[in-house]
Amino acid sequence: MDFVDYYKTLGVAEKATPKEIKNAYRKLARKYHPDLHPNDKDAKHNFQQINEANEVLSDPDKRLKYDQYGKDWQHGAEAQQSHQYQNQSPGSDFSDFFASMFGGNPNSGRSRQMKFKGEEYQTEIRLNLVDAYETHKQTLNVNGQKIRITIPAGIENGQTIRIKGHGGSGLNGGPNGDLFITFSIANDSKFERIGNNLFTDVDLNLYTAILGGEITIETLKGQVKLKVKPETQNGSKIKLKGKGFPLYRREGVFGDLQVTYHINIPTNLSEKQIQLFRELSDLQTITK
Repeated sequence: MDFVDYYKTLGVAEKATPKEIKNAYRKLARKYHPDLHPNDKDAKHNFQQINEANEVLSDPDKRLKYDQYGKDWQHGAEAQQSHQYQNQSPGSDFSDFFASMFGGNPNSGRSRQMKFKGEEYQTEIRLNLVDAYETHKQTLNVNGQKIRITIPAGIENGQTIRIKGHGGSGLNGGPNGDLFITFSIANDSKFERIGNNLFTDVDLNLYTAILGGEITIETLKGQVKLKVKPETQNGSKIKLKGKGFPLYRREGVFGDLQVTYHINIPTNLSEKQIQLFRELSDLQTITK
């Protein structure tokens, strides 16, 4: 007669509290309930083992006997429980250890009547940065059902939201499970998102960098005009407040946009342009 480690079956420690045992049982019972897995041959067997373990560990008296005799239960409890051998029905799917120690069938009565929440569903939605910038709707096909959801602006990469009641159907009148959606957002534009701030590079011609001027750049909100200060250096950064990414569920609140200037050196210069640059170089040398 094989010893069955009920604590290992439920995945709990030997000092687990009744609440921890109850929670572990409910989680595993949902996972292996045969009605949820009609094509899984092992589901029924696993479900029976889980019920058996719960029947013992959730009962203080039975748990005490189980903890007391352990693997040597047959030496200490066989005589005391011998009358229960006759109560074990032929062909029982439950362990000899359970039947000999406690008698009865752990799958009868209470476990069949217990309400089980339906299975939780998981799915992923891929968005680009522009999609995540504005609140919009999408239609999902989950287990043959179309679900229309609203995706709030500012959703984070890797963020998971729960849609209550759109998972698997409950058992014995239990509630439906929930749908968990994880968002994968790619930095696939000219902007890099870090938190709610955006970062972008802007090319600046040499003449505007030296003399100053006005340029137009793109943001996720549209075009904006920027004044460039004279003698702007390569790699200079400016911050545009409120031109970044929207904060999740905080309407009208945005992060910042940081612009880094990259100065382009002119190419294919004419002889006259080259001569002018030489003159500028000479003037620079004289002023030193």
